[in-house]
Amino acid sequence: MSRKPERDSEDSPCRGLSRRFCKSGSLKWWTSSFAYPSVDFHLRKGDCPSLLELCIKKINEDIDRYNSFSMLPRDISQQIFNKLVCSQRLTSVSLEAFRDCALQDLDLGEYAGVNDSWMDVISSQGSSLLSVDLSGSDVTDFGLSYLKYCENLLSLNLNYCDQISDHGLECISGLSNLTSLSLRRNDSISAQGMSILSGLVNLVKLDLERCPGIHGGLVHIQGLTKLQSLNIKWCNCITDSDMKPLSELVCLESLEISCSKVTNFGISFLKGLQKLSLLNLEGCLVTAACLDSLADLPLLSNLNLNRCNITDDGCEKFSRLENLKVLNLGFNDITDACLAHLKVLTKLESLNLDSCRIGDEGLINLAGHRQLKCLVLSDTEVGDTGLHHLSEFKNLRSLEICGGGLTDAGVKNIRALSCLMCLNLSQNCNLTDKSLESISGLTRLISLNVSNSRITNSGLQHLRTLKNLRSLTLESCKVTAYDIKKLRSTHLPNLVSFRPE
Repeated sequence: MSRKPERDSEDSPCRGLSRRFCKSGSLKWWTSSFAYPSVDFHLRKGDCPSLLELCIKKINEDIDRYNSFSMLPRDISQQIFNKLVCSQRLTSVSLEAFRDCALQDLDLGEYAGVNDSWMDVISSQGSSLLSVDLSGSDVTDFGLSYLKYCENLLSLNLNYCDQISDHGLECISGLSNLTSLSLRRNDSISAQGMSILSGLVNLVKLDLERCPGIHGGLVHIQGLTKLQSLNIKWCNCITDSDMKPLSELVCLESLEISCSKVTNFGISFLKGLQKLSLLNLEGCLVTAACLDSLADLPLLSNLNLNRCNITDDGCEKFSRLENLKVLNLGFNDITDACLAHLKVLTKLESLNLDSCRIGDEGLINLAGHRQLKCLVLSDTEVGDTGLHHLSEFKNLRSLEICGGGLTDAGVKNIRALSCLMCLNLSQNCNLTDKSLESISGLTRLISLNVSNSRITNSGLQHLRTLKNLRSLTLESCKVTAYDIKKLRSTHLPNLVSFRPE
């Protein structure tokens, strides 16, 4: 595929998979994670492993020979545990060896076989346990009850745990030290069940993405005054009335409420959130009128209005959001007239205008945006002339113009963008090998997509200078996998992903 879908959809290819593995990753504009990385050893060629590394590797291979690691120092037993998880060798039997080991972090997210029978050993870590990831597991409310003995737990990830309900939340209500709680994609949590969260007064991060039963329940978290990040996107039950309790969350810095029923009126309740810097309203029923309320947020720097009801009408209010660094206006009915009001937003570093009615002349308004690093102009009316207006974006790192009417003459205008690292010109069917010649001087490129064009094997010679290239996509072009592999073996040592392959 030459372009990734703009949004996660219930009709996406992953729909047929088990729900726990059908993660809804939002756009590159806004992402969040509660996962803790597993420890593993990555030695460079020629490096000699340490004695500890060799011992852990050997234990991992002979894990069935050991009954207990409780006598080992905690940091060593932790590394053994992480290695077993990473190598997929941890079982319910080998887990028993970690009973009473005082481990701090148990990252079992998406790990096969995790269920209630594992929870006794997990809870035996007691007050030492700080972080647990059980996402995608078969743990039930009963299994969750074991965690009540882990009073120092700081982070708990229960994403895609289908069998956790309100009763399960009651089991963790006493974990008042929790700072991070993630309950993504849970159909069983209700507004009434959310009342249990009111006692988790130290929560800093709360993720309730795709929890369809929480309408009316946000009133129970209005006392969580330490909360900095709240994710309730893809909860289509959320309405304007749910926004009022959020006005009490004075420390809130990040709020994601995309694909809800919130309107301009609901957004008006957010005016008092003086620390809010990231706001995701993708797919909400808002218009440019909501900008009146957003103008009262002095720290707002990241704003996603993708797929809203934004038109040119009222777009002059964008000029009041002078601290914006990231702005997503994709798939809105805006024209060059709207871009004229973005002219004063000189702090912009990322701008998405995907599928808007933007033309060549509108890009003149972006000429003064010296801080711009990422620009998306796919499926717009921008052509060769418009690219000329971009020639002075010396800091631009990422440029995407898919499905346009670009020709080789237009691509010449980006030769001066020497800082470009990601370039996507796919679905511009008139581009030829001459475009690759123009691109050959962009030696910082790590990703290049020129699919659905007239590029041939002969043009590949122009890519020899792109030594940093890691991803190359030339689908539906007159090139072969054999020639790309040949180019990689002789000139592109860092190329790890390519199509066709």
